[in-house]
Amino acid sequence: MTPEKLEYFRDSIRFKVEGSIPIESVVTPRNPKAILIFRSSTTTLDLGELELKKNLSDYSFEAEFRLAFQPWIQESILELQFFQGKKETAEPFEKRTLAQGIILTPFLAKVGKASPSEPIPDVGLIIPAGAVDQGAAQTKNFLFLFDPGSSIYKASAANEKQFELVRDFVTENPDVKSVKITGIQSPENSEGKNSKLGMDRAQSLLKVIQNKKLFLRDSMIEVGARWNDWFDFRLLLWDYSGLSTSAKDQYYDVLMNGDDFLTQKEKLREIRGFDQVARQLFPKLRGAKLEIIAKPGMGIGLTKMSILQKELTGNSSNSELEFLDWALAAESSPRLEEKSQIYIKMTELFRSPLPYNNLAVVKMQQAQRTFDPDEKENLWAEAEWLLQQALRLEENPYSLHNLGQILALRGYYWEAYKYLSNASVLTRNPDFLKRNEALRGALDILRGDYKLATLRFDYEYTEPSSYFNKGLAHLLSKEYSKASLAFEESVFLSREFGYGYYGLALLAVNSGQPEVASIQLQKAIEANEELYKWMLFDPSFEEIRNSEDFFENLRKD
Repeated sequence: MTPEKLEYFRDSIRFKVEGSIPIESVVTPRNPKAILIFRSSTTTLDLGELELKKNLSDYSFEAEFRLAFQPWIQESILELQFFQGKKETAEPFEKRTLAQGIILTPFLAKVGKASPSEPIPDVGLIIPAGAVDQGAAQTKNFLFLFDPGSSIYKASAANEKQFELVRDFVTENPDVKSVKITGIQSPENSEGKNSKLGMDRAQSLLKVIQNKKLFLRDSMIEVGARWNDWFDFRLLLWDYSGLSTSAKDQYYDVLMNGDDFLTQKEKLREIRGFDQVARQLFPKLRGAKLEIIAKPGMGIGLTKMSILQKELTGNSSNSELEFLDWALAAESSPRLEEKSQIYIKMTELFRSPLPYNNLAVVKMQQAQRTFDPDEKENLWAEAEWLLQQALRLEENPYSLHNLGQILALRGYYWEAYKYLSNASVLTRNPDFLKRNEALRGALDILRGDYKLATLRFDYEYTEPSSYFNKGLAHLLSKEYSKASLAFEESVFLSREFGYGYYGLALLAVNSGQPEVASIQLQKAIEANEELYKWMLFDPSFEEIRNSEDFFENLRKD
């Protein structure tokens, strides 16, 4: 069978079967017949009788198949059944299993579907209030450098410039969602011997930040460190212009081989030109990284909010408040029910696509919170009607994106793609494009356009799912070093997400490292039970599943 394991591509499963049935001595099989079937515990699909060609010493057969994917096929067996004899019989003379399960790696792409054991994914894009996009979360990273082997903060011009940039960012985005300090250290001898150095640097930077009073709540600051870890070096290597792509691949071959840190360090030293790379990049690892996720401030104040509450319960078709006041009040409301009430009233007061679109997003988010299929479908239908109303008032990219999102959630990937493509033409807003292109990239994966999908993810993300999709696109395009970086970034953003580990396990299997794959797979399963269900039917891990040690180790954990 070609390929050796059945694999989903675009909208179907394609494979070729060829073989022979021997004729032993002068004994020829009587009425030979070969039938190919797909069968699961509930369903059987008869692919028909294979044409047998009689030769001198055997019967040979050859046939190609292309089957539309159906969900039950994921758990099925492809079986060749051979019949012979004078009488017709329901039982085959001999059976052979050609394949078990289907490799459905593209279906791992995250398009917003909610699973019971996973956090609810964010879906839908609201039309922001005002002329500029408000409410879109921004992520910014800052690097503070230290002297070799030192954890004492140095008030250098470069570090103070970083603090100026931090102040500017927080001023523009006062609604700070999270602050993370990560101490790092380079592999140099003066740095690598002290496993506390990274954490000491993080704590040192924390004290400086507290003294400068950059954030209202220091309790939100998360402090961590990395030691004997090549993650930050790989990030620098990615942007390093002093090496060609083929030269970088030599480094990635070492960094992704599953060896321990010190073994990898020795192998890196054997690469020609490593000393020069180390001289340029290692000093940038003597530091602490500051990551801030924040949003612009919103709200309308107590006086206006009091007027709004009265008008919500009134019957007047006029308002003392401006359109912008209503829109900001809805955006800043923490509960979906409150948002819904405000947007419904806005449809009575103002002729604008904003309340219709944003009310549709509320419906979409309510649909995410229910696992009742009928209720979910009704909410999607309501959202679709509202979005069509918004588009009748004014063509806008947000409503087109949201229609595409609903279709993607329903599994209509090709139709969804058309709406998202049209949405991308109508705006150059970077925050909108980041979300829209990320969803387009996920659909590119499902549609089999893997190379095109890799081009969609040229942004910095705050969601581990986007980095996982990016890694998946590179994995399926066989760009393994780029896939590894994206999967690791997914893990870095959230170890509980689990899919980043699953991606790293797929990478290890593809590079012939079952031991490394097993370790990553166990981390994925520990983080997310949905991935355990997926792994049980994924032919990529057939060798690992057949190992008794794998399930023994899972039970121990």
